[in-house]
Amino acid sequence: MNKRIYLSSPHMSDEGYEMQYIKDAFETNWIAPLGPNVTGFEQELALKVGAKYAAALVSGTAAIHLALKAAGVGEGDIVFCSSLTFSATANPIIYLNAVPVFIDSDYETWNMCPEALEAAFKKYRNKVKAVVVVHLYGLAADMDRIIEICDKYNAAIIEDAAESLGTYYKGKHTGTFGKFGVFSFNGNKIITTSGGGMVVSDDEERIKKIRFWSTQSRDQARHYEHSELGYNYRMSNIVAGIGRGQLKVLDQRLAKKKHIFEFYRKELGRLEGVSFMPINDWNEPNYWLSVMTLNGKVKPIDVIEALEKENIESRPVWKPMHKQPFFAGYDYIGGNVSEKLFENGVCLPSDTKMTDGDLERICGIIKSLWK
Repeated sequence: MNKRIYLSSPHMSDEGYEMQYIKDAFETNWIAPLGPNVTGFEQELALKVGAKYAAALVSGTAAIHLALKAAGVGEGDIVFCSSLTFSATANPIIYLNAVPVFIDSDYETWNMCPEALEAAFKKYRNKVKAVVVVHLYGLAADMDRIIEICDKYNAAIIEDAAESLGTYYKGKHTGTFGKFGVFSFNGNKIITTSGGGMVVSDDEERIKKIRFWSTQSRDQARHYEHSELGYNYRMSNIVAGIGRGQLKVLDQRLAKKKHIFEFYRKELGRLEGVSFMPINDWNEPNYWLSVMTLNGKVKPIDVIEALEKENIESRPVWKPMHKQPFFAGYDYIGGNVSEKLFENGVCLPSDTKMTDGDLERICGIIKSLWK
């Protein structure tokens, strides 16, 4: 059988940066959910994206949960959320007993549609506490228009930048426009800590509060005193060390992701019915996954199955949240853009360990479907 090619798998540095930080943690016995690597990772990530403060947590989901809580979201509050996303974006709204309302995408960005967002605000007006905006597949949402609309209705913006570390919108890093930005370091992301997440903000007091909640809300007392509900969400010093090492090679990963996308676009872009995800002038994406849409005789399932036969992983575009059985009872505002992207989209292998030979092989398999 041919060697396995993954969609997007962990890629440790050739230099061994991660192991050095892990070794330091073991040698100093910092085997705990605090320590120099946690503090260092927070500071270095914040510096990288241009935020003032950061809180390192166990997952991107935990980060969204506590960002929503820090924004004041509680029982019965309305939270607008991008529909075209992974369920981890929406689940924390339910954790807080709030009510999600899903917003459609537009074709220009594949992210939250400003017109649909405006329509949703006209329907719900001052009942809306927060808006969770996703930067899908490393493509920046139309933040100028979204900020303008949210400011008009006094709703806090939380950016789900889980897929967009390294992405810039008009020269500013995604995750730094809203009240809070959230990053993920899951194993398939552009850098990984195996599992992990980060909340960034320029609000020092709210970040301190997130750290407090993430360590079981333990009050300052000699004994164990708890006056608030807490969570076991703080990042381990070991995995934070992996993150610090991974940050050192982020620019390399970004360059390789861009090369992969441009290779696919050059080789496959002229095939009948093929289009690629939109790259706008104001958007400097991280190309986390290379995604194409098919509107001809060849369908996404044809590509997925052809690659699967050769031991190559690909997958459909996210199924919109408003079409998921669990969320079927919640409101949705918009047209059918997110549904069409799901129906017609396919995520191509975007693993940074691939060679050009691997890419040629993948393109050859896909091109054969048009013969």
